[in-house]
Amino acid sequence: MAAREAGGVVLGRAAEKLFSLSGLFAVYKPKGPTSAGVLNLLKEKLLAVIGIGKGTKMLGSMLAGSKKYTAIGLLGKATDTLDATGQVTEEKPYDQITKGDLENVLQKFTGDIMQVPPLYSALKKDGERLSTLMKRGKAVEAKPARPVRVYSLSLQQFQPPLFKLDVECGGGFYVRSLVSDIGKELSTCATMQELTRTKHGPFTLEEHALHEDKWTIDEIARSLEYCTSLLPGEPSHKKLKTEHPGETAVSCEDK
Repeated sequence: MAAREAGGVVLGRAAEKLFSLSGLFAVYKPKGPTSAGVLNLLKEKLLAVIGIGKGTKMLGSMLAGSKKYTAIGLLGKATDTLDATGQVTEEKPYDQITKGDLENVLQKFTGDIMQVPPLYSALKKDGERLSTLMKRGKAVEAKPARPVRVYSLSLQQFQPPLFKLDVECGGGFYVRSLVSDIGKELSTCATMQELTRTKHGPFTLEEHALHEDKWTIDEIARSLEYCTSLLPGEPSHKKLKTEHPGETAVSCEDK
């Protein structure tokens, strides 16, 4: 009984410390299955930005800011979700495609372009996510093409049927749609196999992301102070007072 009460006191103090924090910090979280035996499923590594207290009000600008990704695409196969988690809907030959063909196509997807979002996405219709409606078998019409911005796009590796891209883009951009559109432009089809977000606003996966083994109150507090200080015109978290203790939010778009 005494040990249980002591444990409760420790947890209470930890929760109180967490709720007193305010600001932004970045975490690294691999998503999806971890078994090496599970093939043909999307492997996604996520740089997620989390807001605590007043930091939740900063996430809007984070979502609108630029992001960097590395993506691996698979030529010759299309799925309903535009990534490896979906059902295969089409297969086409790709043997005729060269590295030069792919590099030339990328130029068409750089700058200010129009992009049709995927049906399986976080976008909503009548208050519900399109992906939720699709999973329930509801008829869903594709959203109209919308303007998006690609700051840079380059081919890093080409080992058919796989290719690896580096992408820097603005808010509202879907890397899955990019990979699919590249396949169509090459007169074949393509689907995204792997996605890694390497930069989100001022935060990078390599320098700022807190890995799972460091998800402790003390490490989060240190990360909050450092990450929040990187934001232009924002004071460190020591000067921020939480208006709504315990309020948290995560900047994590479905791409």
